[in-house]
Order: sequence, then C-alpha cells, then structure tokens
Amino acid sequence: MDNNFLPISKDDLKQRTGSPGNCKELDIILITGDAYVDHPSYGVAVIGRVLEDAGFKVGIIAQPNWRNSDDFLKLGKPKLFFGITAGNLDSILSNYTINRLLRKRDDYSPGGKPGLRPNRATIVYANKIRELFPDTPIVLGGIEASLRRLAHYDYWDDKVRRSVLLDAKVDVLVYGMGEKQVVQIASGS
Repeated sequence: MDNNFLPISKDDLKQRTGSPGNCKELDIILITGDAYVDHPSYGVAVIGRVLEDAGFKVGIIAQPNWRNSDDFLKLGKPKLFFGITAGNLDSILSNYTINRLLRKRDDYSPGGKPGLRPNRATIVYANKIRELFPDTPIVLGGIEASLRRLAHYDYWDDKVRRSVLLDAKVDVLVYGMGEKQVVQIASGS
C-alpha cells in the first residue's frame, strides 16, 4: 500500500508510481459527498485503501460540483467502475436541521462550509455519472444508499419513496460495511 494520499487530480496521477511509469488510468474512481480526509472515520478513505491494498488503482472525487460536469471529468473514465457515496451522513441531514432549516455548518466539508453537496447526493451523483459515462458500471454504497435500498418513508416529502436503485439507475448497491464486497466486485468474483 502506498503511503501517499489517493489521487484527486491529474497532477496526482502523474506523481503516482505504479507498474512501469506513472499511473495514467485508474481502475476505480470513488465519488463522495464529504471532503477527502485520509482517515478511517471516512468510509470512502477506508474503501479506497482496501481497494488499493488489493492491487487496484483508485482515485477520489470529493464533493464534486454537481451543477456542471467539470469535477466529474477530472480523473477521466475508470477501467472498472465508479463507486458513489453521499458521505458519512445522509445528504439532506447534512444540509438541513430536523426543523427543515438550512444548516450553517457542515462538519464533513472543508472549513465547515455548508451547501457543498446536493440533497439526495447518491441519486444526483449517479445520474451525472450515467449521463457522462453511460457504459461505465456504477456501484452505490454508504449510509444513504444502505438506508434507502428499499422503499422507505421520507420525512422531507412526507411520503413513501421507492428504492434509491430505481432513481439512481446504478448497477450494484452495497449496504452495510462494504470492504469485502467492493473487492469482490472489483475482482469480478
């Protein structure tokens, strides 16, 4: 396992060593609604390091601007799949208090800045990736995907919403702790 941070830009890719020469193409790109912090309390960092330890080249796109495509394109197209998570906290809960007031702080964003992730981030990110890379598989994971994998009552809309699988149009949903499953998916087993 490499002791450097996982790549988050093309410059990082150029600096990474791999097989002969620099790392030019990633196997897996992980997208998260949180800032990228290389620490075990951040699920995407754990998944990225587990995949890296299994021999895969992994990059991370943290808190992409969903209003345009630039951030989603910055690492290119992965060989295997995109992995998407809303982050350590449900995205609506990150954005609003229980009284439906906008939060003034997001502890999972740089400097606590709020508003850096969309509501229902897993759906928004997955749909953006599907639009930009229609043939690339998408694996959904994290707390938002886990809690919304089945039809569920949505407090914000005051109705029962269907599974996130239908709205996000992803290929695979991993729920719960996903370290073993994501390596199996990446290995094709």
